[in-house]
Amino acid sequence: MKKVNKAQAVREYMKANPEATTAEIAKKCKVTTQYVYQVKADEKKRLAKKRITLNSTQVAVAKKLGVTVEEMAEREKMFKSTLKPNPAPELIPVLSITMEEPEVDNVNHPPHYKTGGMETIDFIEAKDLGYHLGNVIKYVTRSKHKGNELEDLKKAQWYLERAIMKLHI
Repeated sequence: MKKVNKAQAVREYMKANPEATTAEIAKKCKVTTQYVYQVKADEKKRLAKKRITLNSTQVAVAKKLGVTVEEMAEREKMFKSTLKPNPAPELIPVLSITMEEPEVDNVNHPPHYKTGGMETIDFIEAKDLGYHLGNVIKYVTRSKHKGNELEDLKKAQWYLERAIMKLHI
């Protein structure tokens, strides 16, 4: 029987007991809570690297079959292992799973407005900031991510001064 190292023991216990707290995992696996946090962080990174995306055709096939992305990947592996050296090329695109990152949408969801997990427009609308203050927030939040920080901060300042001027009229 193969001996399981500490990290494997922690991962296996977390998988078998998804509701277990960090302290419970540490106690059961005889490790520190700090070690459990490290294993969790490593596992999160590992899963992020392993993330699989499907194109729209593949998603439709997976939905029709009622399977997850992981199950679809496993089926593809099984399918490919049964193929002869030159399979029918029209079958491959439908069953092929890519490891590509999703395409960047610079019009509807630019990355420089999504930093921090919330889109700037959602924050502006949630706080009902209006045009001038909304632009202040927009330029401040994107300043370090768009290319010219000083220029964006000066634009934010310009809009803030306009908003203040409107209050004095």
